[in-house]
Formats: sequence, C-alpha cells, structure tokens
Amino acid sequence: MLPEVVFVLGAPGAGKGTQCSLISKEFGFVHLSAGDLLREERQRPGSEYGEMIEEKIRNGEIVPVEVTCSLIHNAIQKSGKTRFLIDGFPRNKNNLEGWERVMADKTKLLFVLFFECSRDICTERCLNRGAAGSGRSDDNLESLKKRFNTYLNDTMPIINHYDEQGLVRRVNAEVSPEEVFNDVKKIFKGLD
Repeated sequence: MLPEVVFVLGAPGAGKGTQCSLISKEFGFVHLSAGDLLREERQRPGSEYGEMIEEKIRNGEIVPVEVTCSLIHNAIQKSGKTRFLIDGFPRNKNNLEGWERVMADKTKLLFVLFFECSRDICTERCLNRGAAGSGRSDDNLESLKKRFNTYLNDTMPIINHYDEQGLVRRVNAEVSPEEVFNDVKKIFKGLD
C-alpha cells in the first residue's frame, strides 16, 4: 500500500504547525514539516546541503526540489507509518513538478489542507513567535515580507492547480486554534 499524504499549505504564520500536531495526536498522521527537515539537515554535521540550505532560508528563497523531496522520502521510509501530513510543501511550480516526477508514484495524495489567513494576522503571529524566542532566523519583518511575496506569487498557483482537481479543503485560520481544529476534524473524519 502506498503511503497516503495530505499537503498542508497556508501563509507563514497561518498555524500549519499547530494544527499538524493536533491532527497527529487525534488522527495518527505523521507530521513532516519540509521546513523542519531542511533546518535539521542544515544542522547535521557533514551535510553536503547545509550551507546552501542556510543561504536559501535566510534569503526567503526556496531550496531545490530534489533536496526537499529526498529528505521527505527518507523521513517517510524511516517512520514505518502509512499516513503523512506534509507541511509547507509543495510551495511552487518547481516543487510541484519535482514531486510529480520523483514522488507521485511512491505516494497517494489524499487532499490539500489549505489554511486561509490574512497577511496582517500572519505577520503579527510570526513576529510574536520570533519575540517569544522561536529561534527561527526568518521570523523578522524583512524575511516575512519576502516570504509573503513568495507565498502569493508561487504558492497560490499551486492551491489553484489542486483546486481545479477538486483536492483543496479550505479552512479559515483567522480564528482561535480550537475553532480551526473543529473545522479540521470534520475534514479528517470524512476520510474513514
């Protein structure tokens, strides 16, 4: 049986990480964050990709898709589980094409979970997260501007691509995490 995958997308600060951990607890999906996998790889001693990843993240740019896909694929294989949330991927057309080239026949895409949230709310959340010591080099106004533009220009077309296939499940992410999760639960309960 192919591993089943849900892509989790939304602007920086829309609450993807928070919701993914709730979904993991309640529905037994393994949460794989493309960003976390890249940050871990960056810190791994002797990583051939570390320096390049660091530079891309700092500049709000996107890491080459082959690298991200291979990190995701390794994590899926290592976990020994069958259902995965892939958070923050695919972020652009190149990611999408890379995934379809490398991973589409190795996984089954269930749907895309899309958290909708305004730029102002997202920016405020990220700045608060940075101030609270998230330790993320990209939770600052300068990086956030770049990340938001990348999101609007590159990620929104991906949402539209999957929307045309009827695969997008939209959730209003501007309310409290509990309210968001109530909507999310309805979507996941429909799976079984």
